[in-house]
Amino acid sequence: MPPHSPAPLALAIVSAGTSDPSSTRLLTDRVAQKATSILDDQGMAVTTQVIELGPLAVDIAKAIVSGLRSHRLEQAIEVLAAADGVIAGTPVHTAGMSGLFKSFFDLLDNDLVIAKPTLLSMTGGTSRHALVMEDQVRPMFAYLRALTTPTSIFAAPEDWSSPELGRRISRAATELAALMASRVGNTITDQAWSGYQHRFDGKAARAERGADHVDFGTALMRLAASGGLPPAQRDGTQT
Repeated sequence: MPPHSPAPLALAIVSAGTSDPSSTRLLTDRVAQKATSILDDQGMAVTTQVIELGPLAVDIAKAIVSGLRSHRLEQAIEVLAAADGVIAGTPVHTAGMSGLFKSFFDLLDNDLVIAKPTLLSMTGGTSRHALVMEDQVRPMFAYLRALTTPTSIFAAPEDWSSPELGRRISRAATELAALMASRVGNTITDQAWSGYQHRFDGKAARAERGADHVDFGTALMRLAASGGLPPAQRDGTQT
């Protein structure tokens, strides 16, 4: 790689499929292959890492109950935190998203995926569950403030042999590739990061990890340190 070329883009796949083979994983892989192909055609290098939630099920359950994350779970979260783009895939379980999928994202710091380009995908046994994506999954990522692609992908058994699924994958992958190539997530967080709330010692890119990362010059920190507020703020003339 030339010395001044940008760092490779990092793509993370989160798959909640538990069967072997997993249709959810097959779908996310197809999307990833298309997205990386598009970026490769643009001369952009991409590294891909997969977070399989099935092998982490016990770790996730223990973390929910105890609040303690295993080393394997911490590594998975770090992969997600470092990603420039995400493909998130879940099967439909009992007319809803997988509980394993929901539980994993419940464990994340609320600021971990802010402005992170994310493509949503789902598999189900019938097309009647297609709206679970828009009814449940997209609102969850909106709460997490991820930057989801306009197109999501749902695949029922009859869709796998349909040309329409390929066209939808191409459209969604194009949207994800465009967002990743623009590095829009970095632009948003660089320019507006101070407007977000962050968990101290979290894994978000700009979370405060120690005393060196804390801005002690803010009015709130001066007040906490018994330094008092500036006169203008004490008088209520500045908000």
